[in-house]
Amino acid sequence: MLDSEKSELVKALVNWVWSASSSSYCHNPMSFKTKLCLMLLCNTLLFHGVVSINYREALHKSLLFFEAQRSGKLPTNQRVQWRGDSALNDGKDVNVNLVGGYYDAGDNVKFGFPMAYTITMLSWAAVEFGDSLKAKNELSNTLAAVKWGTDFFIKAHTEPDVLYGQVGEGRADHECWQRPEDMTTPQTAFKIDKDHPGSDLAGETAAALAAAAIAFKASNPAYSQNLLNHAKQLFDFASKYLGQYQNSIPGVGEFYGSSGFELLWAAAWLHRATGDSQYADFLSKAGSGGTRNIFSWDNKYIGAQVLVAKLVLEDKVSGQPWENFKNDAEQFVCNLLQKGNNNIKKTPGGLLWFLPWANLQYTISSTFILAAYSKYINHASLQCVGGAVQASELLEAAKSQVDYVLGSNPNKISYMIGFGSSYPTQVHHRGASIVSIKKDPTPVGCKEGFDKWFHRQAPNPNVLEGGIVGGPDENDGYIDSRGDSTHAEPATATNAPLVGVLAQLA
Repeated sequence: MLDSEKSELVKALVNWVWSASSSSYCHNPMSFKTKLCLMLLCNTLLFHGVVSINYREALHKSLLFFEAQRSGKLPTNQRVQWRGDSALNDGKDVNVNLVGGYYDAGDNVKFGFPMAYTITMLSWAAVEFGDSLKAKNELSNTLAAVKWGTDFFIKAHTEPDVLYGQVGEGRADHECWQRPEDMTTPQTAFKIDKDHPGSDLAGETAAALAAAAIAFKASNPAYSQNLLNHAKQLFDFASKYLGQYQNSIPGVGEFYGSSGFELLWAAAWLHRATGDSQYADFLSKAGSGGTRNIFSWDNKYIGAQVLVAKLVLEDKVSGQPWENFKNDAEQFVCNLLQKGNNNIKKTPGGLLWFLPWANLQYTISSTFILAAYSKYINHASLQCVGGAVQASELLEAAKSQVDYVLGSNPNKISYMIGFGSSYPTQVHHRGASIVSIKKDPTPVGCKEGFDKWFHRQAPNPNVLEGGIVGGPDENDGYIDSRGDSTHAEPATATNAPLVGVLAQLA
């Protein structure tokens, strides 16, 4: 039997075991024991390199995480049942309905900048890997996750040159440890406008809405057009009134400070959504931005370069400056593959290493670039300094990083919460670390949460399924500690790019 056939057979076995253990048959005690034994067997084989990782289960759980991060009135089809309604008065201080959207990580603030990046990457997954998501019955869940964010952005974009970019105060929030359902911290709404600009925030939100417009074009054309109209207005706003949003929204620089304007990224998505030459002209005049060494919520140059490289590979544009975009994108890919001029560092266990704080955010965003570019070059090869690379090698490199995250690492633990037989249990997350309001509706006070729940040396009472923690240090070390927000805090910006990669691998 060929290795590929063995892989497919093993994948089918793992998928069957997972499906069976989740079915109604588990109510039969004997059947449940049988399924449990099989699951334990699969985990044992997995960590010895015999059984492949169940990417389909990981994909399913990665999308559940976004439901746990929802703010506002939860829908009737909410699957994460330990959460309740929260922040139902957001925007009342400014007479605008700002209910909804996402909490960014383990706190209870709605930060618009990383939320917009999250929605852009979820939308890119739906656009690029929609067929794979549909085949795994997860496209509708992906689009639901996107719409939870875009609905909020539409409400937050009250005028062409006005965008509410944050609800809540970061410093005040971090002085409390409460469930989102119990919040007593100020839910102040902050905006950008022509007198207080934020090209980065408006540009990233424009990119999110343009990407989402493509994702919804077939299933909901009217909604898609509405998203596109908002995206165009926000791009014009961002271009006309230049400025960084941390200079307009007090205190946000401490949490999500920006280093650019995001206009290249926004123009690339608007061009893909509309085909309008004005966005191509903007890209050609702005230039590629040079070779970069990171792709993240704060640095989108590589994303824009990859989108333009796709146009070059499809012969839709040619010559300079378009080749520069393609060359810069491929330099980054080569560096990820350890075949470039400035290779990205790896940990001893093989994890791509970028920054000490929540490194998995950057590792996973890079795996998305590898997976997407493997589709773009298709059967062609990529020329690196270290030699020619085939498309299959890009996807294999992405797979190796995902495998590390899901358990094939020196610690033999999954950094996806609730996945596998061993994963972090003391996750830095307010909602997950405090008993569900469904079980105990007694309000948890600001400081009481620290005393009773934060410092508690025990697993969180709620499993934050699918969330990806910040991850190990540069030597592959990880300590399961709620107090270590650097390594133990999950975030939507980490999960979003993983969805597309898992869809391709599943």
